[in-house]
Amino acid sequence: MPAAPKTTVPQETGTDGFHEPRRDDCPWCGSRRLRTRLRAPDLRQRGRHGQGTFVVDECRDCGHAFQNPRLTAEALAFYHRDLPEAAPHPVPPRRHRAAARAMLPFPEPESWLDVGTGEGAFPAAAKRYFPYTAFDGVDTTRHVQKARASGHIEEAYRGRLTDEAIVNRLHARYDVVSMFHHLEHTPDPRAELRAALRALRPGGHLLIELSDPHRAFGTLLGKWWPWYAQPRHLHLMPPANLVAELESQHCEIVTTDRRAYRIIARMGFAAERGAGY
Repeated sequence: MPAAPKTTVPQETGTDGFHEPRRDDCPWCGSRRLRTRLRAPDLRQRGRHGQGTFVVDECRDCGHAFQNPRLTAEALAFYHRDLPEAAPHPVPPRRHRAAARAMLPFPEPESWLDVGTGEGAFPAAAKRYFPYTAFDGVDTTRHVQKARASGHIEEAYRGRLTDEAIVNRLHARYDVVSMFHHLEHTPDPRAELRAALRALRPGGHLLIELSDPHRAFGTLLGKWWPWYAQPRHLHLMPPANLVAELESQHCEIVTTDRRAYRIIARMGFAAERGAGY
């Protein structure tokens, strides 16, 4: 019987091709005024196979924080592989319910896409408030198929929303697209936003929750702040940066909630025309 394939473990920065070249400019605004904000190991996998030190740099101009050098796609897949212990920390149900209630002031949607849905915990909670809404989900892991099997979502798409086959199929299909702590994991947050806008119908709503790198606990707790989540989080974006980006895409910012770091934006017709991908 052939031996089982050996699991390759990411090593220190720059070895074995697990990191992209280090960049000297901000991926959000292009500024070269960077500072090192954090150096941290993989705290969740220490004692098993977590190795290496991961660096988070911050732009002094726009405040965008990002992993630098960034993991390659192969290494990122290693850290997000479909093992239960590698799944994201579960979000308390009360937070899912609060996010769903934030959409109650608007007309009940016919269709809703949850991006990065995992096993569909958010759609399961949201159905309490939107029983007649059809929820679909997209995720890079096999958990999305479990979400469909459990009835939490109706349609499951495995991959990234930015994948051409997925975004073309979902064009102008949804009244609401939600992203809960999803952008932090993506190589190109702007591309994810454009894909989300493309999936929305004109007048539809984009619901985003994210981690604010300027939150006081991030400084107080240092590497122990959960939202650094190295090496899985590639970006930490100040909400103001996302607001400015959405407005540049002709979206109307409906609400912002600093306590939950939640943004709700309404897509206009100009945004739909400019959201080509």
